[in-house]
Amino acid sequence: MPDTFDLPPQRLCGAADLAERGTALVFDVLHFRQPARAFVLRFDGQVVAYLNRCVHVPTEMDWQPGEFLDSAREFILCSIHGAAYLPGNGQCIGGPCGRGKLTALRVEEHDGQVYWYPSRDTRPAFAD
Repeated sequence: MPDTFDLPPQRLCGAADLAERGTALVFDVLHFRQPARAFVLRFDGQVVAYLNRCVHVPTEMDWQPGEFLDSAREFILCSIHGAAYLPGNGQCIGGPCGRGKLTALRVEEHDGQVYWYPSRDTRPAFAD
């Protein structure tokens, strides 16, 4: 079995598909070999990605598919218990998430595309 670091970057979407502070793209991954969801969004001109898993309780956070930001579109907000996170670094800033951080995934934008880079812990969920 190849080392997951040898996996190529995974194209997620076209860069133009992610509007500033808009709807996120949600995608499937394997995190520590367990199925999970992740999301990528554009915030303050940067593309960021995290596991779709609240630090407080490991549940998916979007209140509608791909909707993670609060009504003012300033913070990532867990729809279950209201934990709030800074979109730029995933740091908890309020609610029941304490001093935790969302699990960040490496993403890059180049040549008009957004790519996710698998890691040892988080890899693509390939369909059989």
